[in-house]
Amino acid sequence: MQVILLERIGRLGQMGDVVTVKDGFARNFLLPQGKALRATTANRERFERDRAQLEARNLELKSDAQGVSSKLDRQSFVVIRQAGDSGQLYGSVATRDIAAAVTEGGFSIERRQVMLDRPIKMIGLHVVRIALHAEVEPRITINVARSPDEAARQARGEDVSARAMDEAEEDAEAATRAAEKVFEEGAQAEDEAEDAGAETEETALEGE
Repeated sequence: MQVILLERIGRLGQMGDVVTVKDGFARNFLLPQGKALRATTANRERFERDRAQLEARNLELKSDAQGVSSKLDRQSFVVIRQAGDSGQLYGSVATRDIAAAVTEGGFSIERRQVMLDRPIKMIGLHVVRIALHAEVEPRITINVARSPDEAARQARGEDVSARAMDEAEEDAEAATRAAEKVFEEGAQAEDEAEDAGAETEETALEGE
């Protein structure tokens, strides 16, 4: 489908460009979001008639987005999730979760504005782009951790996943040492019992 762009869209083009896009992308995103018009003769004439007004409106939106971006850029937001010792999440953090965390932090955004290639599945610090405007995309940090304390340590630069692995290995080694100690104590007790039994038998034979 051919459409007329009403604003700059990523790699598609600038305002006023006529581009060919997939029908689904046009019907599900560009047209309902008011980002484009079908490239009909009537719409081409309408665009040329309203170009000055659209450009002014775009500059206003861009200015508003830049104002929010100056406050949002480089901000960090914590998302608490359960995860294994290796840092692998029991689930994932998706665009909906990030939008909720940012909104709770005082910035109103929608999930469609979160530029995330794939869901986050590991604890750690993840840089994510937020599309406030076609030309304004501040970057934020999503601090995914198992607890607020762990999030604070990650924010200070500590690799908590590596620390968790080390602690898990130390726990496993401690458990192994404890099991070995129990086994050794049991074997020693068994040897002492056998020695005591042998002495008793020798004493009995001498008495005969």
